[in-house]
Amino acid sequence: MALKLNVPSIVCQGCADSITEAIKTIDPDASIEVDVPGKTVTLDSQAAEESFKQAITAIGHKVQE
Repeated sequence: MALKLNVPSIVCQGCADSITEAIKTIDPDASIEVDVPGKTVTLDSQAAEESFKQAITAIGHKVQE
């Protein structure tokens, strides 16, 4: 399942790295692309969308609907 999330709190590569790590805790095999200037996270995984949103918000970022 391809999923694109808007995460307006992404400001640097460090943010991208921490988001990637959080997603990998849910699905280690997920394909993840974080666009820092575009403030988006695109991922491909079989896990539920809500679990990724929760993981991203748990590390201090906000997912915008």
